[in-house]
Amino acid sequence: MNIAAERITDPAVFGRVAVLLGGDTSEREVSLNSGAGVLEALRARGVDAAAVDGVPALLESLQAGHFGRVFNILHGGAGENGIVQGLLDALQVPYTGSGVLGSALTMDKIRTKQVWLSEGLPTPRYERLPKGADLRAAAERLGYPVFVKPSSEGSSVGVFRVLSEAELASAIEFAASYPGELLMEQMVRGDELTVGILGDVALPSVRIVPAGEWYDYQAKYIADDTQYLCPGLEGDDEAEVRSLALRAFRAAACHGWGRVDVMRDRERGLQLIEVNTAPGMTSHSLVPKAAAALGIDFPSLCWRVLETSLPHAAEERR
Repeated sequence: MNIAAERITDPAVFGRVAVLLGGDTSEREVSLNSGAGVLEALRARGVDAAAVDGVPALLESLQAGHFGRVFNILHGGAGENGIVQGLLDALQVPYTGSGVLGSALTMDKIRTKQVWLSEGLPTPRYERLPKGADLRAAAERLGYPVFVKPSSEGSSVGVFRVLSEAELASAIEFAASYPGELLMEQMVRGDELTVGILGDVALPSVRIVPAGEWYDYQAKYIADDTQYLCPGLEGDDEAEVRSLALRAFRAAACHGWGRVDVMRDRERGLQLIEVNTAPGMTSHSLVPKAAAALGIDFPSLCWRVLETSLPHAAEERR
């Protein structure tokens, strides 16, 4: 696989960059870790960058004229649901990653599935669970096993793996207190894969092999015994998963960079799960692992992501 050379050689072209991190969502700690790594990497390449914690602080600093560009690594909430993107578009401040439409759409797993299905792209059967929905009835319609998860959260927050009706109680309890919409999805049995997107290129897939039964928050961010195989597949299978991921990314109006999560079902083949428009950039994160397989080290990856904020990338968002 060939990937284009870096477009910019002079860090001064980027101006002063705000690395937007932290915030007040359930993914705050992950975002702080990601942002710290990105900030260090950009500074190592000579970029004039500083951390900004959360949207109110970002707005204040932009109004004061402290920054001319934003590297958005604010996971979840306003960082990925189109709010930050709309704010920055209104202020005419360039930023990394997808625009308002792609960010807002993919933050909602249910609506993303609806778009994929309209495009004939494969994704597991699901049930939309508004507040007060009957989880038992939904599970009976889908058939066990299922996953229950918030439609608009990330990092495996609030995810329940339900193998039988006897295991549904915890999900029902969570649903009673959760203010938003939930997604119930048929469980896919097979390989867990993810494909990073960088510009117009689908990076090598990563196959995730957790030591436990599934890839939960512990396996993602804490455990050291999760295996990551890159590329995750071989030959035509690898080409197929990269092609599907890129199609899914574009169908959801995403641009710049991100990550598409895919499962390979033993019977139904590849199944699209979700898109992340501001994926993790920690020591355990998957996009850096995929980039490394192409010889792109972490500082260079951050540089290339920052390049997605340049004019031709911004034009794609509109």
